[in-house]
Amino acid sequence: MKPVIKLPVEEPQTDIYSLACPSRKALELVGSKWALLIFPALAAGPMRNSALLRKIEGISQKMLTQTLKELERNGLVTRCNLETAAPHVEYELSPLGESLSDTLIALDNWAERHHADLQRAREQFDNEKTGEQVAGRLVHKLK
Repeated sequence: MKPVIKLPVEEPQTDIYSLACPSRKALELVGSKWALLIFPALAAGPMRNSALLRKIEGISQKMLTQTLKELERNGLVTRCNLETAAPHVEYELSPLGESLSDTLIALDNWAERHHADLQRAREQFDNEKTGEQVAGRLVHKLK
């Protein structure tokens, strides 16, 4: 019988700027607009699907279900089947999800505090670019 040779397992590359970095998938998942809204909702406590749907305006049932399933698959959310008189399902943050919730809530809070600043910056940028385009067309026509 031949001896089994164990090859060293190569650790995945963890350079966030590398395409091969496994953390990119995590950032893609938690950086989605719907996950960023689901986290603070669940940070307040377990919620039923229908309550999340009412709370998060604009999300479709299909997108909510897909996002919850992906968060559950990655260990960030727990799906709880409650056997009561009227059985139902609730979702809550897992311990891993709770470890991330403060960071995502801080991002939500930042967006709420600075949305007007962002809007002003967009308007200023658009006005400057539109002015440049108009001036460029006028110069071209005068030549």
